[in-house]
Amino acid sequence: MRLSSVSIDGQRTWGVVEGDTFLDVGAVLKDRYSDLKAAVTAGLDGVAAATASAKATPLEAVTWLPVISNPDKILCVGLNYEMHRKETGRTEVENPTIFARYANSQTGHLQPIIRPKASIELDYEGELAIIIGKPGRYISREDALSHVAGYACYNDGSVRDYQRHTHQFTPGKNFPDTGAFGPWMMTPDELGPLATLRIQTRLNGTVVQEATFDQMIFDIARQIEYCSSFTRLEAGDVIVSGTPGGVGAKRNPPLWMKPGDVVEVEVDKLGILRNPIVQEAA
Repeated sequence: MRLSSVSIDGQRTWGVVEGDTFLDVGAVLKDRYSDLKAAVTAGLDGVAAATASAKATPLEAVTWLPVISNPDKILCVGLNYEMHRKETGRTEVENPTIFARYANSQTGHLQPIIRPKASIELDYEGELAIIIGKPGRYISREDALSHVAGYACYNDGSVRDYQRHTHQFTPGKNFPDTGAFGPWMMTPDELGPLATLRIQTRLNGTVVQEATFDQMIFDIARQIEYCSSFTRLEAGDVIVSGTPGGVGAKRNPPLWMKPGDVVEVEVDKLGILRNPIVQEAA
């Protein structure tokens, strides 16, 4: 299944995407689940059956929201492709580099990524997001993928000068409307094996990042194992799994996203996340 969070005529809901149609399962199951996170927490019980009676809306009539708008945690993995590690000059490490993003820094598919007044150094980072479906602590690597509810495209937009203020990444990763998440999450049974799937980032139609997921330094199972060793992963939590090389900050001259640009993150079989860049209002 492809599951998304949207707004229709100003009303927030969630449901299933089939072809060019959104099926409003949230309205059918409103007495059971308040949002997509609640449905994921329940293991998506009853969702498939509810599609038969769900109202259909053309996709062009919905406003896309972040797939999970209210995760308890968004844990981001840094420096997780060798080309990106090398372009940053960072040393090899034994464990994943983890930082946090806040839920209110996110935006949805086709919604603007906002370049803030504080900086022009707005960079793209195309990534795969992992949505946790089953909570756990000290999850083994062997059992890790059984905790995954689905996958989605993510653009971990970064304000680079704020990221470089100290050794901590947090400020540059949490400006409002810089973390794009969508259009939907796809369940693992539909997406299938990940290793050879390609991720690609395009800026104004030009490919700026490209990799396959088997090029990750720390694979998804290792990320879940490690994150669950220091925090309890909850259903609806999101792990953003790292970006390939080719980021704008390491180009000569640097390639920053600017108002009027359009950035896309595409994952084979999964879909395309597209966002315009807009300047923050004065």
